[in-house]
Amino acid sequence: MLIVAATFVVLLLAGMPVAFAIGISGALFFLQHPELPYTIPVQVTVSQTQNFALLAVPLFIIAGNLLNKSGITEALLNLASVLTGRLKGGLAQVTIAMSALMGGVSGSAIADAAMQARILGDGMAKRGLSRGFSAAAIAFSAVLTPMIPPGIGFILYGTIGQVSIGRMFAAGILPAVVLYVALTATVLFMAHIRGYAPERETRPSLGEIALAFRGGIWALLFPVMLLFGLRMGVFTPSEIGAFAVVYAVFIGTLVYRQMRPASFAEAMQGSLADVGAVMFLIALSAIFTYGIVFERVPELISGSILGLTDNLSAVMVIVALLVLVMGLFIDATVLIIMLTPIFLPLIRQLDGDPVHFGLVFILAATIGNFTPPVGAAMYAVCSIMKVSVAHYTREALPFFLTVTAVTIALVFLPDVVLAIPRLIFG
Repeated sequence: MLIVAATFVVLLLAGMPVAFAIGISGALFFLQHPELPYTIPVQVTVSQTQNFALLAVPLFIIAGNLLNKSGITEALLNLASVLTGRLKGGLAQVTIAMSALMGGVSGSAIADAAMQARILGDGMAKRGLSRGFSAAAIAFSAVLTPMIPPGIGFILYGTIGQVSIGRMFAAGILPAVVLYVALTATVLFMAHIRGYAPERETRPSLGEIALAFRGGIWALLFPVMLLFGLRMGVFTPSEIGAFAVVYAVFIGTLVYRQMRPASFAEAMQGSLADVGAVMFLIALSAIFTYGIVFERVPELISGSILGLTDNLSAVMVIVALLVLVMGLFIDATVLIIMLTPIFLPLIRQLDGDPVHFGLVFILAATIGNFTPPVGAAMYAVCSIMKVSVAHYTREALPFFLTVTAVTIALVFLPDVVLAIPRLIFG
């Protein structure tokens, strides 16, 4: 497996698409083991796509793209501005609130960051905020997106690790609140040092607040309806993805009335590309995963970590830090697919809760989207806002430290993660 892993890293550094890097390096394992039939790579690739639970992934991707074309974004931006406009930091506070509200809509940190960069980026610069600071605030605020139902990372982790997806959805809610408070405090601190003014000078009236909530209520209800449907047994995770698509079309055509045939076609075209990329990655990852299981890599890694400590919290911290470092170089989706079969058995061996671990694991993997050298959300925001990576990196350091600290803190606060899943699912 060392040759396979080294080949994977070399192919990534050479700029090869991740799915092909995983598939080609995984295929090398079978060349090293001629006793294995060469039909296995084809069989495992095809069988990986036959998992019924994975049907939720393309459905939620389609729903997210349709919701972004429904007109709900403008309503949520207005709500975020009304709720946070008087805090120091102005639009930097608005972008954090916007990400919290958009979590149940887009489900993708990269899509959320890119969208907000287009909507708020120029406005933040015109109000005197440093472009690097603005880009960092927009990018790192998107860490909230996958924490709020229906995060795609939760679906992948739950499917691969045989963990309740409903519980994973519920587990993200309180940590998202903690992250929101921490990011807001970081912006307040930076704004105080730099003298950044609030977006609004006056308090919003009750009428303004009520009107803003009325406009954004359909987005706020979405994650609630998902959890209610799962808890009451109305939907399976796959079926609720289909409900999300119908819901997106309903509010786009009948509530906000902004979805036209052209915007519907654009959303479906974007979904086709997104679904193809994700599912191709999932399919080819099966080749790589087969070698990992065959060589008993999970047992080897577990033995190495247990040789250092058998304390559950210490092991989770070690895993979180390892994932955090790997996330600097590898996409979060890839990490979830590749590392769940390796680390989850170790956590179960130590009687850890797979939902608690999954939340910490996914959050640690997500952080890499916002950091150099390969952070996809970072590059999207920097490209849209015309900010150099060096400038972005300097300004992003406080946000990186904040999110990392919250990730490690959640290891020692399992009740924060598990309170809502226990309340809803028992």
